[in-house]
Amino acid sequence: MAPQRFHEQFEQIQRSMPDVPLAMGPDDSAEFIYEKGYVLVRDGEDARLVEDTVRAHFTAEPELVQDNVRRVSPQTNRSGITRIQVGDPGEGDRGGDRPVAHALRALRETEGRAGRRLVSRNHLVSIAVNSCPGDEPAPVAQAEGLNPAVAEGSHDADSAVGVLVIDTGLMRDFRSSPLLAHTDGDAQIKECDDDGVLQQYVGHGTFIAGLVAAVAPNTTITVRNSLNDAGAILESEFGEKLFEAVDAGGWPDILSLSAGTSNGRTDGLLGVEAFMQELREQRTLLVAAAGNNGSATPFWPAAYADLSDYQDAVLSVGALRGDGEYGACFSNHGAWVKAYAPGERLTSVLTGFDTPVPYVYQHSTYDTCRYGFGYSCTCVSPRHTGVLSEQGGATKPDQVMFEGFAHWSGTSFATPLVAGMIASHMTAQQENDPRVARYKMLAANSGYAEVRGAHVPALRPPTWRPVPVMQPAPRS
Repeated sequence: MAPQRFHEQFEQIQRSMPDVPLAMGPDDSAEFIYEKGYVLVRDGEDARLVEDTVRAHFTAEPELVQDNVRRVSPQTNRSGITRIQVGDPGEGDRGGDRPVAHALRALRETEGRAGRRLVSRNHLVSIAVNSCPGDEPAPVAQAEGLNPAVAEGSHDADSAVGVLVIDTGLMRDFRSSPLLAHTDGDAQIKECDDDGVLQQYVGHGTFIAGLVAAVAPNTTITVRNSLNDAGAILESEFGEKLFEAVDAGGWPDILSLSAGTSNGRTDGLLGVEAFMQELREQRTLLVAAAGNNGSATPFWPAAYADLSDYQDAVLSVGALRGDGEYGACFSNHGAWVKAYAPGERLTSVLTGFDTPVPYVYQHSTYDTCRYGFGYSCTCVSPRHTGVLSEQGGATKPDQVMFEGFAHWSGTSFATPLVAGMIASHMTAQQENDPRVARYKMLAANSGYAEVRGAHVPALRPPTWRPVPVMQPAPRS
């Protein structure tokens, strides 16, 4: 991810979570965002060991304050982890956190002897892993239709495949869209600010539900608003939210997740370790986005698909560019990404159809869009200067109007396409096990694409239409 984009994403997330001081790491390398002043450990003996070791290390270092070291989370919880404060989160800047770095360093030898990780940063899990591309929707006239279009088929409550979407929630008027007749769940907590302007990433969960419903009509979709802070949540809270979601409605056939984080490691996230272990014992298939950093670094939870204990339970999904022949430039990639699906300029439902919704783009990014590609601008610096509305007239600067449909790009949207294709396969083949359906569908798939020189499985929904690929705009 380019450093400027990462800094802008950081500012966007920090505005949505003003009470949680955040830092970039490691060492301002723009790889991930984490909570300042705290580390994560497992409950029980690990927590006691880490707390004692860090306190002793800080006592021996004159510039560190051992009085700050204390446990701040409950002794036990469902996700099996606890937060330990190691420093003042208000000190320093966003470029790093010395107390956290020292706490991690204090455990290196102990972890080496134990042969396993004992401590971790408290990472930010987010759908907004990269502010551009794939971060802002663009309005689409309803006459253009959905892409992918709605597949043939009907909904049967007795045989419908259950799909759980962990995301931002649903727009208040989503029921006015016929496509979402069999969708339910949580409302977006706050759609608009005090000026009536749509907030960042509102509509993301609705858009994803529309993609699943279009590809697989025989689905019952539930959307949770677990990621309501501009699509982000701390790792320490993420596992609990996942457990809450499955406790509320039972383990689904398919869990679609378009969020995650890198952490510089190859053994997963402490915050979701307990959930992943329980997932492994269920029949649910987790279909997870590979992330939009344009990187080969493992992105979690999607990268669990490459760990032997979880290969059956997780399918990681990267994005293809608009023609479906090559990887999208923003998509993460590598052997840990197991399948790719179209992820550029898909068209789905952003809002319902009751009232047009104004949307002001709140942050600035590069003055060339999507790594220089010249199609529909969604991130012009410093701000938008007007987009043509469906009626053909220009809106006022910085504002666009949505009347139902939108274009959006990212691995966020390749993921529900694959979830929908698996659900559709289950219906067509009368297959009750989503994990078996995944393997059968991939085995029968004859589609391939090229991603960074590698030949990879490409899952293209039958009703998806390629869109023109624009050459990168010249940089000045």
